[in-house]
Amino acid sequence: MARKGSPKLKIALGLATAVLLLAATHVLWLRAIGRALVHEDGPAQADIAVVLAGDPWGNRVLKGGELVREGYVPLVLVSGIPDYDTSEAALAVSFAVHHGDPPQWFIAFPHHANSTREEAAAILPELVRRNVHSLLLVTSDYHTARAGRIWRAAIRRAGVPLQMRVVAAPDRYFRADSWWKSREGQKIVFYEWLKTVTGAVGI
Repeated sequence: MARKGSPKLKIALGLATAVLLLAATHVLWLRAIGRALVHEDGPAQADIAVVLAGDPWGNRVLKGGELVREGYVPLVLVSGIPDYDTSEAALAVSFAVHHGDPPQWFIAFPHHANSTREEAAAILPELVRRNVHSLLLVTSDYHTARAGRIWRAAIRRAGVPLQMRVVAAPDRYFRADSWWKSREGQKIVFYEWLKTVTGAVGI
């Protein structure tokens, strides 16, 4: 039996205290984990909005249409990978039109990128070709911090004078302050942090 004041007892008491503190403050640090994924600049006047691929619910493309409606941009370039006999970009534009947005607001831009980094590399030359000097990057709120870092790094590497602001679209399942309460929210946070960490170490 460990005597009072022994190293083993001190370690056991320290671990028990740490566990109790974590349990008592779990809402605070779980919120911090979710909030750290979100970093948006908000909208401002720009030449174009770019809606990133990867949102099956259509909130990103609807946010793009909202930016045109509110006068921030005249056009929205919609990114998308192949999807059966069409592309995610074309499906997203059709979705927005079905919800009342004019088709002339949108430019479907299909590609074969498999990551946010590859997506930026595919889209940036098109923005240069279109003489774009400023853009609003539209993506899901949980993706804003990572996407913003990736795109800013890609712009620096390309050496183009392109101003960018990140605009968040809501996600059906992610809520920064309560993501742990649903299985889908947990999956989103796990995979987004996994991609954040692996990207930081160059994997």
